[in-house]
Amino acid sequence: MLFLELFAQGLIYGCMYATIAVGLTLVYSLLRILHVAHAGLFALGGYLGLLLTNATGSLILALPLAAAAVGVVGMAIYRFCYEPILHRPPYVALIASIGLFIALEEIFRLIFGPYGLTYAQAPLQETFAMGGMTIRRVEIVIVVGSVLILGILSWLSRHTRLGVAWRATVDDPQMAASFGISVLKVRYLNFFIGSALAAVAGVFISLLSNLVEPTMGGVPSYKALAIIVLGGLGNVTGTLCASLLLGVTEAFGTIYIGNFMDRDAIAFAFMIVVLMVRPQGLFGGR
Repeated sequence: MLFLELFAQGLIYGCMYATIAVGLTLVYSLLRILHVAHAGLFALGGYLGLLLTNATGSLILALPLAAAAVGVVGMAIYRFCYEPILHRPPYVALIASIGLFIALEEIFRLIFGPYGLTYAQAPLQETFAMGGMTIRRVEIVIVVGSVLILGILSWLSRHTRLGVAWRATVDDPQMAASFGISVLKVRYLNFFIGSALAAVAGVFISLLSNLVEPTMGGVPSYKALAIIVLGGLGNVTGTLCASLLLGVTEAFGTIYIGNFMDRDAIAFAFMIVVLMVRPQGLFGGR
């Protein structure tokens, strides 16, 4: 029974990690930028989801609105932060992204205050028994929602003209442009989808903990960076597998090695061990 409970918890957190890490992978695969400011968009999604849910009383309405709004903010970040410096060395964009993340945290602190906000009436907190385990409805929603969203994204990338344009732009931007594909539009769409995924993940974690705070994006985003390295930089399938593997590893690690290692440290210990054995990541090419 303990095994099933740990596996279920690992699956829940793995799905949440996948939702934020896939957005990060989309940006990296297209522009080769480690988009650290993704963490700020994660927190922004949490704030908007909470505020809209409290204002409307409807999570079903708040979630897509928060995702769309954060997606637009992501497009603005590309236009005003990254696009002017794409011709610079990659570390320039990385430094800009770190600075933007810090700035977003301070903006959240100024606007929403230094202390956390909570839902007036946290939705989906009902519990029920399943296979001898007690599970909250929000945990089921996270797993089902993540699978559904990522499944739709996979279908779009493989079976639509838009998906073909995106994959062609990732493989060879110059060749894609020569065939009439608008590389700029693909980049904007990429940032919109990736940022919207970060917002969804932010809403998910705010529902799990019933708390949104300015620094909430820090730890999940660092784990997302570890995940995309483990999955092989730019490999979406690898990112999904690494997310689930990390979630399960953390869940079991809290029981068996939690006495001398914090849960959040397990992700980085796991990454170090994997990279010592396989430097290109679990699913990366040589």
